[in-house]
Amino acid sequence: MDIQDHITARVREAVKKIFDADLETVELQPTRKDFEGDITVVVFPMLRLLKGNPQAIGEQIGSYLETHVAEIDRFNVVKGFLNLVICDDYYLDFFGSIRKQEQYGYVTPDPEGKAVLVEYSSPNTNKPLHLGHIRNNLLGYSVAEILKAAGKKVYKTQIINDRGIHICKSMLAWQKFGNGETPESTGLKGDKLVGNYYVIFDKEYKKEIEELVAGGMNREEAARQAPLLLQAQEMLRKWEAGDEEVVSLWKTMNQWVYDGFDITYKNLGVDFDSYYYESDTYLLGKDVVEDGLQRGIFYRKEDGSVWIDLTDEGLDEKIVLRADGTAVYMTQDIGTAIQRVKDHPDIGGMVYTVGNEQDYHFKVLFLILQKLGYEWAKSLYHLSYGMVDLPSGKMKSREGTVVDADDLIVEMTRTAAEISEELGKLDGYSEEEKEELYRIIGLGALKYYILKVDPKKRILFNPEESVDFAGNTGPFIQYTYARIQSILRKADETAHHSDIKNIVLHEKEKELLKQLEAFPAVISSAAEGYSPAVIANYTYDLVKEFNSFYQNVSILGAEEETSRAFRVQLAGKVGEVIASGLRLLGINVPERM
Repeated sequence: MDIQDHITARVREAVKKIFDADLETVELQPTRKDFEGDITVVVFPMLRLLKGNPQAIGEQIGSYLETHVAEIDRFNVVKGFLNLVICDDYYLDFFGSIRKQEQYGYVTPDPEGKAVLVEYSSPNTNKPLHLGHIRNNLLGYSVAEILKAAGKKVYKTQIINDRGIHICKSMLAWQKFGNGETPESTGLKGDKLVGNYYVIFDKEYKKEIEELVAGGMNREEAARQAPLLLQAQEMLRKWEAGDEEVVSLWKTMNQWVYDGFDITYKNLGVDFDSYYYESDTYLLGKDVVEDGLQRGIFYRKEDGSVWIDLTDEGLDEKIVLRADGTAVYMTQDIGTAIQRVKDHPDIGGMVYTVGNEQDYHFKVLFLILQKLGYEWAKSLYHLSYGMVDLPSGKMKSREGTVVDADDLIVEMTRTAAEISEELGKLDGYSEEEKEELYRIIGLGALKYYILKVDPKKRILFNPEESVDFAGNTGPFIQYTYARIQSILRKADETAHHSDIKNIVLHEKEKELLKQLEAFPAVISSAAEGYSPAVIANYTYDLVKEFNSFYQNVSILGAEEETSRAFRVQLAGKVGEVIASGLRLLGINVPERM
């Protein structure tokens, strides 16, 4: 039982003994900085049950706790707030218990527990990954790591949109204008090469539209009748019919893209346990719809299309099968979810990392799966996130104005190099060490800037602002970690291993211990809310608390050997938790900066 639960139980006990009343809830909060105390019991909500002056009630409960609870050293009451001072021994015992834990705060997975499947990235194979994909990947990867730290078994997956008219547009443009170019002949990553042809298609298509309009056709008709579009549609029909030449080109160009994606994923530091391809899944779900028809979950309209009526649930009617019998996206998403549970029978829930423009789609999907009777459908979650904008404005793939993920990673590394050189923090580093450090700082800046924001909020991403060595940034946190490692290197060996006994805690030591104590609850909260921002902002608060400790308390210069040893070990544990917090965000830490 942690201290909060323990105090809650003893406050209830006190109220029962003193007032013969049963409290349903006890409101606790951290004591305000301007009052003495560690944990505050809020008395005012008790007045619904207890009659009397809140100051007097607080005094009576405080006296009982001081007498009967060993962990409470003393108390004070301020206007109905009962402030409890927790004794030093409690915090020293706590520190002793976590001192040698290698993954403090992490929960050991239950081998019999249900798994969670986390889907993220899920790109199209007609263009490289861009800034929007970066937010998607970072969120999905971090949530997967946080769920693992909270004791869940996790499968990381993605579904790759590798079929459809947009893929055929790139293929057709390469056929017409590519002159046999390959990634090897051009020196370009395969996803970039294919993306270039998607842009070329759009430019040539627009030219054809203008020519048709100039010839007297109205613009809407011209957009439908442009020869390039008609040829792309014919290519899609051939692909669906299994035409050998089209399928062969499709396989070749998709492989170019996959090879390019793999490089980007490696540079970004994300990974996957499995892959699903839309070319395999787009026919899934049709049999489920037929079964749902038989059970009255779906209904057929006069034109032959199949629908579900969700108006009683506050949604609308949704088509699940077209009149010609072809599937819509909803159909294949139903089928893919069911297939995933067949592939991993231990799945108890799924997390879909998809932008907020798809909020309605997932409400409908989850509700349909529940109506179909799948128990795990109650544990589906849409990790919805806002767009990422740049100071220069919105990105458009067709027009080639997106911020390429690879280019952004290079830019972040370059920006980290420039700022690091200006600050002059790299004396004694080899060029190789500098390059690795720039990469760690640049990627850390990018990831932290994006993940510290609540996923639902839109982000205006400013690369230079993110690589700041002061404030709520990745580099500031990394720098504090490196400072701690410097202290640990300078400390003598005995300080790292001495047992800690009989010391009086400085208030800054106590505040740091309270911050460390919160880490397991923070992981649990981040997992429950699917929010890396909870971890990011906790880690920043821990770093601020450490820096306040560092400025107010001498670590290596402490007069007493026991105090010096304790402060070295405390700094070391703080460093470990900083590294753990950043690791859950996919961020590495440098040993020196």
